Amino acid sequence: MRRASTGRPALRLLNTPLEREDPAPLVSFCSHCGSRPGPEAAPALSRVCATCGLGLILESRADVAPAAGDAFLVLDRSLAVCAVSHGAEHLLATSEPDAVNRHVTDLLMPAGAEDTGGHSLAMAVAWAARGDGGTRTTVVRPANAFGIRLTARIASCGPPRAALVVLE
Repeated sequence: MRRASTGRPALRLLNTPLEREDPAPLVSFCSHCGSRPGPEAAPALSRVCATCGLGLILESRADVAPAAGDAFLVLDRSLAVCAVSHGAEHLLATSEPDAVNRHVTDLLMPAGAEDTGGHSLAMAVAWAARGDGGTRTTVVRPANAFGIRLTARIASCGPPRAALVVLE
């Protein structure tokens, strides 16, 4: 360590600040079919999807929001299932009425024997449900099947604030 002329240790810069990226724009999507209301659609008095009539309109960042037909879940901060997309119903062999209010581990389990990435499913959902702006990725499997691995992208959505788990 070098010393400055005053006899004190000199300070040195260890890390340069990272350039902050502009956050991705928010997009709306249906919690059941994943369709996005068109920009020409006038704000409706109802939050129910005009396409399928079954889901609520939620918002998430454009880079993580599901596309129409994608398999995804919406979870609250207690890891309870709030919504199941039509694609996830088929992928996980369940129906939304059977899955809502159940714990996420009734539908999804971590796929690896050990979590080497440091991002567990529960931790990622908890961060997203509290409104953390980041996206986390982990590998999961359906709770009722072995040998199937799915990549899960987990980010925040709402209102109300929840975690969006998009299965790939």
